[in-house]
Amino acid sequence: MMAVHELGHVMHAYASGGRVSRVSLPWFGFSQTFLRFNPHPHFVVWGGPIWGCVLPVLIWALIPPRWTMVRQWVQFWAGFCLIANGAYLGVGWALRVGDAGDLIHYGTPVWAMIAFGAVTVSAGMGLWHLLGKGKTR
Repeated sequence: MMAVHELGHVMHAYASGGRVSRVSLPWFGFSQTFLRFNPHPHFVVWGGPIWGCVLPVLIWALIPPRWTMVRQWVQFWAGFCLIANGAYLGVGWALRVGDAGDLIHYGTPVWAMIAFGAVTVSAGMGLWHLLGKGKTR
């Protein structure tokens, strides 16, 4: 989950002309992307939660339905990524730490983070609810 989230920051950094110095993916604690140069920090911050949700769902959607077991594992993982990224922003704004704190600092309205969280957590719970029911497409 943290790897695709950080990949989103990296993709947005490079897309906006930024330069990544390193990415930290600790076993415990929070992951973090460090940039040498970041001309569009607001854009880069949004990259993590957005791609941290979109990439797992795309991977899940591309797995052939006949690969039942793999699809179910990836469906579970995609749901987890949606829930984790959504909760991170949807509730994280109150603590103003990590990406949520950065987004507030750069001017993102709290309602937008709550809306992002509500949509993605609901979608993740929906994926989990459909696990094993054969109605995932």
